[in-house]
Amino acid sequence: MTAAATAASGAGGTDADAVRLVGVSKRYGRMPALDDLTMHVRRGEVFGFLGPNGAGKTTTVRILLGLTAASSGEAWVLGAPAGDRRARRRVGYAPELFRHPPWLSGREVLGVHAALAGLPTAGRADAVQRALERVGLGERGGERVSGYSKGMQQRLALAAALLGEPHLVVLDEPTSALDPLGRRDVRELIRALKGEGVTVFLNSHLLSEVELVCDRVAVIRRGRIVAEGTLDALRGRPEVRIRLEGADASVRDALGAFGPVGEEAPWLTVGLADIGRVPDLVAAVVAAGGRVQAVEARAGSLEDRLIELLQGGGGGQ
Repeated sequence: MTAAATAASGAGGTDADAVRLVGVSKRYGRMPALDDLTMHVRRGEVFGFLGPNGAGKTTTVRILLGLTAASSGEAWVLGAPAGDRRARRRVGYAPELFRHPPWLSGREVLGVHAALAGLPTAGRADAVQRALERVGLGERGGERVSGYSKGMQQRLALAAALLGEPHLVVLDEPTSALDPLGRRDVRELIRALKGEGVTVFLNSHLLSEVELVCDRVAVIRRGRIVAEGTLDALRGRPEVRIRLEGADASVRDALGAFGPVGEEAPWLTVGLADIGRVPDLVAAVVAAGGRVQAVEARAGSLEDRLIELLQGGGGGQ
């Protein structure tokens, strides 16, 4: 059995998980940064990590990367305890705040990263060029970083994270400095990494980006996970609002067959399991004697649910 497999058989580590945290807490003096945090990221998935500033996202990433130790609990990365050097070599990281030496070229910056990552000297130049091409800097690698825009520098940080064909890539706000075309390129890159079996751990406050690429998400508030699951599960039920004449008991019973019924006068609201059932709902209301004046259907909103969670509403761990 390999060392990684042996570690994976220990408490908290499984072959199915790229990341697993169990009961992780972190304190800085008297200040708690993480409080009994438990979550897992499956291998090969794109996982979104959401929360406001100060919620504990950066501390969590620092623990996963072995840059700081948890005060208590267990953290596992790629089947080994967080901080294990062999596992760390298979992790790529693009920080939100990046600084590249302005006197170096983009290619030279990646050359330094490749050397620090221990890439073989013989194949280092090819690995650097492949990384540049993947982030759209293939023809700009020879230019000095001082001439790069902020978006180009962010692309360079992404390229550094891709060196060495990592199994896990941690991206911290990877599109914050990019224009719409650049954000699209990063989305395509994330999808390509997923297609190659690479796990992507994505910190982002851009919910539109998260919704387009993530398989699952976790929401952290005050150092604790308050929700974790698929986007559909987190958004909650889609809802239809309907304004009626003649909303007697039989009409309400007809609505109740489709989901929980609420009232926001002059509207009735129905939580649906499937937004595609709206035509069936309207037909059932008419058959029950109701006269439909207006119908508004809306899918569950990730933004609304996130705000609810961060304000303390809704359940969670």
